[in-house]
Amino acid sequence: MNAVLKESNGAVIFAVKVVPRSSKSEIVGLEGDAIKIRLKAPPVEGKANEALVKFLADALDVPKSSIIILSGHTARKKVVSVRGVTAKRVEKTLRVFKNP
Repeated sequence: MNAVLKESNGAVIFAVKVVPRSSKSEIVGLEGDAIKIRLKAPPVEGKANEALVKFLADALDVPKSSIIILSGHTARKKVVSVRGVTAKRVEKTLRVFKNP
C-alpha cells in the first residue's frame, strides 16, 4: 500500500509514523499508508513533535509555521498538514508517496 497525499485548501495532508529515540533523523520508507520517519528526539514533553515539524520543514524547505500536526499528538502515528507546497512537490522531495 502507498502513502496517500491529499491536497486541501492550499495544504497537503498525509500520515506519518514516528519512531522516536533513533540514532539519526531520517525517512525510512512506508509503513502501511504512512511515511515512516525516525527521529533522534525522545517522545517526552512534545520533543518528538517539535523534531518532526523541524525535520519536515527542512526537508520540504518551508517555514516550521507551515506545518501542523492535525492528529496523533501523543501517538506514533500522526496526520500532518503542510501549507505552501503541492502534493507533487512533497512526493518528489520525500520520494515515497503516491497520489490516489
